[in-house]
Amino acid sequence: MGILAWTWILVGVSFAIYIGVAIWARAGTSKEFYIAGGGVHPVLNGMATAADWMSAASFISLAGIVSFTGYDGAVYLMGWTGGYVLLALLLAPYLRKFGKFTVPDFIGDRYYSNTARVVAVLAALIVSFTYVAGQMRGVGIVFSRYLEVDINTGVYIGMAIVLFYAVLGGMKGITYTQVAQYCVLIFAFMVPAIFISIQMTGNPIPQLGFGSAGHDGVYLLDKLDGLSRELGFTEYTSGSKSMMDVFAITFALMVGTAGLPHVIVRFFTVPKVKDARVSAGWALFFIAILYTTVPAVAVFARTNLIETVSNKKYDKMPAWFGNWEKTGLLKFDDKNGDGKIQYVANKAKNELYIDRDIMVLANPEIANLPNWVVALVGAGGLAAALSTAAGLLLVIASSISHDLIKKIIKPSISEKGELIAARISAAVAVVVAGYFGIHPPGFVAAVVALAFGLAAASFFPAIILGIFDKRMNKEGAITGMIVGLSLMVWYMLKFKFGLFDGGKSAVGALKSGWWFGISPEGFGTIAMFVNLVISLVVSRMTPPPPQDVQDIVEHIRIPSGVGEASKH
Repeated sequence: MGILAWTWILVGVSFAIYIGVAIWARAGTSKEFYIAGGGVHPVLNGMATAADWMSAASFISLAGIVSFTGYDGAVYLMGWTGGYVLLALLLAPYLRKFGKFTVPDFIGDRYYSNTARVVAVLAALIVSFTYVAGQMRGVGIVFSRYLEVDINTGVYIGMAIVLFYAVLGGMKGITYTQVAQYCVLIFAFMVPAIFISIQMTGNPIPQLGFGSAGHDGVYLLDKLDGLSRELGFTEYTSGSKSMMDVFAITFALMVGTAGLPHVIVRFFTVPKVKDARVSAGWALFFIAILYTTVPAVAVFARTNLIETVSNKKYDKMPAWFGNWEKTGLLKFDDKNGDGKIQYVANKAKNELYIDRDIMVLANPEIANLPNWVVALVGAGGLAAALSTAAGLLLVIASSISHDLIKKIIKPSISEKGELIAARISAAVAVVVAGYFGIHPPGFVAAVVALAFGLAAASFFPAIILGIFDKRMNKEGAITGMIVGLSLMVWYMLKFKFGLFDGGKSAVGALKSGWWFGISPEGFGTIAMFVNLVISLVVSRMTPPPPQDVQDIVEHIRIPSGVGEASKH
């Protein structure tokens, strides 16, 4: 069978499972809609968290960025993995013990202020919509290639699917759907990686294969360094980013992780605080399977690509080349008219444009793997993008229905009314997310990195100080969140989109103006520290929080049962 037939089969079967699970586990109460009723098993919650966490950025785009940037791409691996450890150890158990459904709910109650709640809702919406833009673009890319439709049509199809199971199932439906999606995405990522590792090095373990010698006796990384040098690119194992920018991006991704609303809410879906810790450990294990494989996939894809296309006749290219050309994500411009593909670092001479987001998806085709493996990767990409999109849409829905309507606008609203408001909010959010998917601000992973910067700049100081600083008050938290978020948004608009500079492209024209040489993806670190300092200073210049709030802060940091032994 051809790739299209296999794609329809595998995507059809996987989607039928997702929709069936969503119907089986549909939410009947607001508690089930927001936190799945709080009764999910820690191992299942770990799988659901991993699927929620490993978005289209992780599955589709991360290896693509690493394959093009080499050593510099390691910042994404370090930042996102380290960030999850930070979240699991520092925040998750305490937030779970506090017992609130959402991050704005925590901030509103911890800082005894509806103003703080509204600021947190605004931040959650900005972060979530930025993040979901990357997911919808990922869905569009997968559908455009595998179902042979244009990217916009692919986004519309993805919107319809997400709308169905997110609006119907709520967190309960999404959680069990994400367990199925994790199984699909991890199988889809690992199978081609193992195939190609054996094909290129004879080693079935990708994590070891990319550091091994190929069948020609040359170590794969040495070979890729040599190919990169010949074409004028920076050596794959060398970095071009400044150490300051590497640190800033890594740190922004780490603390941004600890402030992501759709990940934090996962720790409310388990029965006990202990289960939150266990669930975090399982999630880290499930995440590590994919993240330790990413560098291998990046090396395999980049090496195969260069060897397949560089200085080869265009009319002799394999079928996959023409298939990806149809999507507009791969383009050949024969500048010298010799019919050969000149793929070089020199932009004036380079004749090949490659969208980084296609590398993982095209990798099995470049390696000439069986059609069912190629289609499987498409199904995995959809599972990754749709699982995270659903989690983000739920955050948006709960922020509006629970934190705005229930807590501020209409406290007397019935549970049924709140559930209806949540579903309407999710439906509207899907439409907005689709717009951003059709008009994305960059590569999937780059867009998602901006969302992490926004989360770092707004939420992280308010959450960490809310847990560990009894003296932290509403004035400090509100001021810090507003300044940090505003600073990050301004920097992002100026240096990513050139909005304050006559609309020039920030990628080139405005790069020289970066503060301290830090890119927009890393500026969340600076904005976060500004937020932290302002929060602490303002809180010390204003009255302390009420005693009952200080007592709550003291309580959530003390494990259950402490002090009992000393009584006997």
